[in-house]
Amino acid sequence: MGGKAVELDAGGRSVRLSSPDKVVFPERGFTKLDVARYFLAVGDGIVRALRDRPTTLQRFPDGVAGEFFYQKRIPKNHPDWIPTATIAFPSGRTADEMCPTEIAAVIWAAQFNTLTFHPWPVRRGDTDHPDELRIDLDPQPGTDYADAVRAAHELRAVLDEHGLRGWPKTSGGRGLHVFVPIEPRWDFTGVRRAAIACGRELERRMPDAVTTAWWKEERGERIFVDYNQTARDRTIASAYSVRPRPHAPVSAPLHWDEIDDAVPEDFDVGTMPERFARLGDVHADMEQHAFSLESLLALAERDEREHGLGNLPYPPEYPKMPGEPKRVQPSRARHEE
Repeated sequence: MGGKAVELDAGGRSVRLSSPDKVVFPERGFTKLDVARYFLAVGDGIVRALRDRPTTLQRFPDGVAGEFFYQKRIPKNHPDWIPTATIAFPSGRTADEMCPTEIAAVIWAAQFNTLTFHPWPVRRGDTDHPDELRIDLDPQPGTDYADAVRAAHELRAVLDEHGLRGWPKTSGGRGLHVFVPIEPRWDFTGVRRAAIACGRELERRMPDAVTTAWWKEERGERIFVDYNQTARDRTIASAYSVRPRPHAPVSAPLHWDEIDDAVPEDFDVGTMPERFARLGDVHADMEQHAFSLESLLALAERDEREHGLGNLPYPPEYPKMPGEPKRVQPSRARHEE
């Protein structure tokens, strides 16, 4: 079932793909080989997004209609040409994750039915200091991509005022991600603090449209700035990753002047190769920049000093962090009082 195995040329390295005819996206008819060829077509882009980053694999052994799982630990029998790095989780446990440096590593992962790559915002040379600030604009029920776009434009203004520049991409769903390359001077706690300050400033400017409320009951029909995506061991799908939805969308890097007219559904396994052949990786210049978070961190200090705005809740599986408020749902807290 799935046809005879094929050997694919991935950047001069031969990678074996078994069951190439196995259908991964039933609605579109895309096969495992189609997915692998897609990754080859956008090779320079996805390698740029993953290069030297510890990466978790989201695998779909039975296609998008079946179960999936996240693989953090690279298999012990992985090829010796795929570098790894040891990363530490909030629990204190560690794992060796793959750190792709070439397209062959991506195709090797595709052989194991990987669709979405979740890279850490660090490089393998220093796994404790992120070199990307990642802002996740997540539409809540009642909002859509157009609302995320409006928030993204205001976010761009906030970043600009703090000497920062972001690169936007579709999430592959209704949201937008904006990545800012930064100097690897701050730990995860510091980067998360900067993300919170950025989100709060955006919330002040667009109170009816944007929220940093961690509890869903408080978010309303607004765009949620998911600041916890900057916490250790939280990752965001990479640029060019395939997302597990029936129409086989991909996370598409965009220029700022494209986000208004872009329709996330336009970017999928079938259409992205043509765009990439025409435009190349529109985020290729990210690696030429590294910005400072000092201005955002100064904003965080002012928020705390002048407005009493300190830390925000971490996800439930994290150890209690210094200065963190109670992790109690507001409605439950009121009931307990």
